[in-house]
Amino acid sequence: MKRILLNVLFFCTLHCVNASAHKYAVYTEPQQNARIEYGISKLQAALSSINSNVIVVHGQSKDLQANSIVIGFINDEIVQSAIKQQGFKIDEAPGKEGFIIHSSNNITVITGADASGVMYGCFELADSINLNKKLPVQLTIKDQPQMVMRGACVGLQKPYLLPGRAVYEYPLTEETFPWFYNKKLWVRYLDSLAEYRCNSLYLWNGHPFASLVKVKDYPYAVEVDEATFKKNEDMYRFLAEEADRRGIWLIQSFYNIIVSKPFAEHHHLKTQDRDRHIIPVIADYTRKSIAAFVEKYPNVGLLITLGEAMEGAGQDDIDWFTKTIIPGVKDGLKAANITTEPPIILRAHDTNAPNDINAAKNLYSNLYTMAKYNGEALTTYQPRVSWADLHRTLSRLGTVQIENVHILANLEPFRYAADDFIQKCVQAMHTVYEANGLHLYPQASYWDWPYTADSASTPLLQIERDWLWYKEWSRYAWNCNRDRAGEVNYWSNQIALQFNCNKDDAKNILLAYEAAGEIAPKLLRRFGITDGNRQTLTLGMQMTQLVNPERYGLFKLLYESEAPEGEPLAEYAQKEWEHQLHIGETPVNVINDVKKAGDEAVAFINKINTVPLNNDEFKRIKNDMYCYQALAYHYAYKAQAALYVLKYKYSNNTQDLDSALLPLQKSVEWYKTLTRLTNTTYRYANSMQTAQRKIPFRGVDATFIKWNEVLPAFEKELQVFTHKLDSLKHPSAKENTGVTYLQPADVTIKNDNIISYPLTRNAQPFINNSTAVINIAPELKNIKAIKIDTAFQNNNETLLRFHNDKPVKFLVGYFVSDDKTFLKAPELETNANANNHGEADVAIANALVIENMPAVNIHTYLFNAGDNELLLPKGKVLLLGFIDAAELVKPFDAGLTPSGELKNVDWLFEN
Repeated sequence: MKRILLNVLFFCTLHCVNASAHKYAVYTEPQQNARIEYGISKLQAALSSINSNVIVVHGQSKDLQANSIVIGFINDEIVQSAIKQQGFKIDEAPGKEGFIIHSSNNITVITGADASGVMYGCFELADSINLNKKLPVQLTIKDQPQMVMRGACVGLQKPYLLPGRAVYEYPLTEETFPWFYNKKLWVRYLDSLAEYRCNSLYLWNGHPFASLVKVKDYPYAVEVDEATFKKNEDMYRFLAEEADRRGIWLIQSFYNIIVSKPFAEHHHLKTQDRDRHIIPVIADYTRKSIAAFVEKYPNVGLLITLGEAMEGAGQDDIDWFTKTIIPGVKDGLKAANITTEPPIILRAHDTNAPNDINAAKNLYSNLYTMAKYNGEALTTYQPRVSWADLHRTLSRLGTVQIENVHILANLEPFRYAADDFIQKCVQAMHTVYEANGLHLYPQASYWDWPYTADSASTPLLQIERDWLWYKEWSRYAWNCNRDRAGEVNYWSNQIALQFNCNKDDAKNILLAYEAAGEIAPKLLRRFGITDGNRQTLTLGMQMTQLVNPERYGLFKLLYESEAPEGEPLAEYAQKEWEHQLHIGETPVNVINDVKKAGDEAVAFINKINTVPLNNDEFKRIKNDMYCYQALAYHYAYKAQAALYVLKYKYSNNTQDLDSALLPLQKSVEWYKTLTRLTNTTYRYANSMQTAQRKIPFRGVDATFIKWNEVLPAFEKELQVFTHKLDSLKHPSAKENTGVTYLQPADVTIKNDNIISYPLTRNAQPFINNSTAVINIAPELKNIKAIKIDTAFQNNNETLLRFHNDKPVKFLVGYFVSDDKTFLKAPELETNANANNHGEADVAIANALVIENMPAVNIHTYLFNAGDNELLLPKGKVLLLGFIDAAELVKPFDAGLTPSGELKNVDWLFEN
């Protein structure tokens, strides 16, 4: 690191000063390192808060007097002289980013093996002064961080899609990201990251290169005008330099394979196509874009997402990583005449990261891996089974594994600062995952950075509202093995400083946060559909989602790995009916736990009436505690109702449905309370407001983003259930349940050798064997399906070309199996483009049964009029024909499985 003298305004800068004439004197070397100078500036500010008579001397004092502070590297002459004068010995130098503080006889030495360590030593002493309002007389501290990488991220993304663009495609412009060009805001954010001892900042964007660099061979690829391009250059250099001054690696993320829109249009390509294989022009453009970026910004690292915009986890991923990305980085370093490799961090997302890393190890040395800690949520500090196995495998590759606390879809939008839960999570990162790095998302409103979801006359900043979130994770990334009693004391002090309140009040705020902190994790891991951001937990769930989660694309990893051992609702109900023993955490446990936690959070916060400082923020915290309580009771009563309904599947006794009615009514009453608490306090519940959001309701064009939009649907659900229950008890009032038959659409198929067949019982869907359909949903009786060759599908993609004069839907039957020979159904957790044709949802669950085959769920793909293609990856899948686009609007479960017909209770809540 180059040593440079910053033009910082000091009270006095001298080469030799008589310190006895001043209250405090800080000594450091001339031409000191920029990070150390930054640390000194923060220490100077702390000293000035207790005495205005402070000087900073860039030179050595012959005779150190009382209240002198000497700062520098261990081998600096000024530090060695002070150590000798004080007569203390350093037996062992601190490690990377570590520091030593030694105070005796009112003389203090701050030193470290590297610039970041010395800077952190300055921060440590400044923190002590700010808390205790004095300079310690006797003090010895030696400390260094446990985690190698400790950082947060900012999304250069929006809650909505830009017109004419797909997910993750956001060029850097003032119109889209006005805050990106606000240097004062960046300084505030970087200062907070440095204060929290973070050493990395990640910028997330799908394809940033076309906004930041020009590629000689592809001048038309730039996505912004010349004036914006120059502003982007200025901002990015400023950001990189300011981050480095604070010991922070700037790391740029990008997705593969995404190209700029002008480049795509020039070459008549899509900007991203998951089913597209590597083609030379895209590989060349990407390699040269990366090279230009690295040459221009050699101290900026790269965060690579190989999967999601690139299909599968196979050789294409390895080739793209080793033949395009890494060579591009090397080309850039060579052009810049630099040998120090910036970090390359590979996300283990929708790719076989161990294979990718093993293939790249001999090509590049500064490699890291990253994986989501609890998916896109926060659910447990007891991760286990397959997801834990993956993390341990990554940690044992010989590279540093970074834990990505990602999106936090189940925490939005309420405040979350449960220090005890967070500490246990970081401990699990070490002990269960064996990881050694932290990547932290904003606590809420990631897609709406830098603002929070709160309704306020002046928009609230995330870095100010959620300061505890950032500080807690960062503190435990530095050291997760701190004593709990000491931590309660520490955080109580921090909160007392924030609100200028007494320590008892501060502790009650902390205890309210800790109690509320159990609610969202437990609710999602025991009742949720997914750990992904297609579910907004705080908006609630439909009854059909609780009693039949498979119909909504249940993401099983949530229960199997991202929760302690336990039982989901359906399993618990079945065991109750069969009088079997329960295992682990049960729905009943969670029902009781969350109600208790909600009551405790409200009780703790109600011990405080007002605070002397930041009282408006305190009122918002109090309201959030009431929101958590209402959310807990809403879910608890609704889950209780779901258990009675699931019992009815076995008992066929309407008394069980009678028992479900009262808790369902109570759940709606608590939801009304939640709606009242949020009506004027929040702009939205979830910051991702696109069609990718599915649960509890589909969020197209920023709909169903507030509780007052959802409440009528829950009231209607209760009304329907009440009516259906009455119909069961009085059969004469029973509704007409006639079947609506789907009709085939008129489509011209362009493939050769297509064999159609009527989708009926005994039909044979496969060309290469005589396996027959055993049972089928009656709605499908008129459909004309297409025979498939499973041997071909096992090794090749399935491509269907056709022309349709009107919009149509194509029915695709996915086998419900983890066997890799079957094509996996569309999954938004790993593929943000998995709903481009509306295919992410199950249209008909358990739609038909084929002998010796798993159950089949039907998904529909929507195509506008014209010439179209359906391209599906390798794997066995059924092609079940075309219907008009206006048909099959309402999903349902036909209940047909290889083991027999399932009793369906969804109809109790649906018209």
